Amino acid sequence: MPRRLTYLAMLAAILLAGCAQDAPTAPAVGPHGIVEPFLRAWRDAGGDSALGAPLGPPRWVDDYQVQFFPAASVTAVDTARAVVQPLDAGWRAGYPADLLDLPAAPLRASISLADGHDSVAQPLAPLTATLRLEGYSGPAELRLYDAQLRPAGSVALEVADGRGEAAVLPRGRLGPQWAIALVDGQVAGARSRLFTLDATTSITTGDAELDALYPRILGFMQQDVVSYELNGRAVRGYRSPDNPLLWLRDHVYQGRAFRYFEPDMTSLLDAFRDAQRPDGSFPDVIDYPERFVTATRKEVESDLEFLFVQGVYEAWQATGDDAWLSQNMAAMRRALRYITSDPLRWDAARGLVRRPYTIDMWDFAYGPTTLSPDGKPAPRHWIAPDTIWGTFHGDNTGLAQALRLMGEMERRVGDPALADGDDQQADGIMARLNALSWNGRFFTHFVPEDPSFQPAGVDAGNQLSLSNAYALNRGVLSKQQGELIVKRYFQRRDFSRAFAEWYSIDPPFPAGSYGMAGGKGELPGEYVNGGIMPLVGGELSRGSFRYGAEAYGFDILRRYADLTRLTGASYLWYYPDGRPGISGPDTIGTDGWGAGSMLAALIEGAAGVSDKDRGLRDLILSPRWAADPAFTQVRAVARYAASDGYVAYTWRRDGRAIRISLSSSSDVAFVRVLLPDDAPQDVRIALDGVEQPAAFSTSQRSRYATISLSGGSAEIVVSW
Repeated sequence: MPRRLTYLAMLAAILLAGCAQDAPTAPAVGPHGIVEPFLRAWRDAGGDSALGAPLGPPRWVDDYQVQFFPAASVTAVDTARAVVQPLDAGWRAGYPADLLDLPAAPLRASISLADGHDSVAQPLAPLTATLRLEGYSGPAELRLYDAQLRPAGSVALEVADGRGEAAVLPRGRLGPQWAIALVDGQVAGARSRLFTLDATTSITTGDAELDALYPRILGFMQQDVVSYELNGRAVRGYRSPDNPLLWLRDHVYQGRAFRYFEPDMTSLLDAFRDAQRPDGSFPDVIDYPERFVTATRKEVESDLEFLFVQGVYEAWQATGDDAWLSQNMAAMRRALRYITSDPLRWDAARGLVRRPYTIDMWDFAYGPTTLSPDGKPAPRHWIAPDTIWGTFHGDNTGLAQALRLMGEMERRVGDPALADGDDQQADGIMARLNALSWNGRFFTHFVPEDPSFQPAGVDAGNQLSLSNAYALNRGVLSKQQGELIVKRYFQRRDFSRAFAEWYSIDPPFPAGSYGMAGGKGELPGEYVNGGIMPLVGGELSRGSFRYGAEAYGFDILRRYADLTRLTGASYLWYYPDGRPGISGPDTIGTDGWGAGSMLAALIEGAAGVSDKDRGLRDLILSPRWAADPAFTQVRAVARYAASDGYVAYTWRRDGRAIRISLSSSSDVAFVRVLLPDDAPQDVRIALDGVEQPAAFSTSQRSRYATISLSGGSAEIVVSW
């Protein structure tokens, strides 16, 4: 061997020997394969006797290596130190099962949102997640888990030179969302809070008029809030549009809308419960000490008891609070007992609620102006010897609905043995009301107890009063009845007579039939005596969607959107020629009663959201956008602001298919997809890519393809 080669060989041998002496020693491996820095922390904490064997090798969580033991976790701070964290008995429920059950990958994955993405995400609003795996190129999988650690979707992606991106679609229960990165089915890393899922009510249809409706109504109703302290507790409610006080009726009817943005659903109902009288009846208006107002009731009214039950039920739906519901059960039982037994309110012969001859649900009776207790001229708010008594249909459809709701609540938190009795009583009331008041087209406004009495100057048998529109949405009508009421309103749509067919009553009573002491309502076309009321339009629109007249429902919503856009206001009532109704100095142009009913028609009618339980846990979803070919892509979100209950979906029509992407808080859902007129009899339904047996339901000429879901998230395609 030449000298140069011999020298080089000797030098290489020396260098190799030096390298061998300087090379780090292999990491120490302790019992159960535990390595540093976990080993020292494990021993210091008591080893086998305290922590036991690990549940697997360390894995990367939030960019720290963590090793899990039966009752503790050990987290590496750096290569030399680790800390022990005791874990509660049920700690596994706080982690995705995949994180603990799948093997750990020999890689480190770091997961984050791409630059520019906020950490709070809306359902079904796409985000981009970034995956970093140093030294790796190849396929990977990103799995998401919602706030209850249920799987919320997975995305396959390619990693190149240690970096990859994936588009994710936030869905599932609201709250922090986990993400886990997998390589070859092994856990390479996890992020415990990739983003927080939140939901805010919104409707986006591509129709500028309808898209502006929710923010406009929200703006109206936010101006209607009244808050003050009463008996040491804060009270918050929604005022009357023509009176600054908090009335049970006005607040409850507005609640159908404000539950989608109002966190306080209970304080005013609690105050009314505290004000309930010993006999079970309620006041009409609550104490307002600042205005020197004490709780009182207009004697002629017979609907407050069912309204309290309705208000409690809908507040419970929005909060999901069973404990609060339980606190109200006794008060609701007393209320229903009062209204179905007190001789002043209950006609035992007819087996129906009775009241003086008011215009629909309003608070003044038939006859000339009378004198108030302080001797001033006033409408007939009081019962007098000459009061005309009879049966008003709205009291009874409302009571029948309240009894059915009460049955649901008894089964939930009360006495299930009482529930069947509530249902039977509701059925009996509707059977007797139909026999007495249903005239084959709608409910006759008022049936006097004295059959000889007839109001002067009006065809009482042809009077269509506003609670017919309310009946459409109380769940007490037959399909035929609902269709006939909608048809009757549509037939009265005559723009030469009135700008809208949302009559309080039609035809109205002649001038002076109801003495108002000079106030509005004495003349036909004023106030509740034939005035045009958006609250009627909203209930009619929602009912039209329910009873197969979807195009009519959209027509009403668009006309209301146009009215409020042009005027920037919404009033309780209008003259038939479109002038706003000003009842007095307290009248406001932000009427939440009518605006709220229109919002309910938009969310529950057009968008088709229906809650069959509480917190939208049992969802019926009936998107009705296909009724109008102008809609091709819609995003709808309905959120109970008092809880985590929500539903969000995107609806898209692509030629011969309708595609729905759904996310919600639901445990179960029944989805009804309205088919366009050009869809054939036979269509195909696919759920998460798997074809399902086709099922259908009909309403008038409308056809729906239907499918049941377990859970609240799905991809649905109806094609033909």
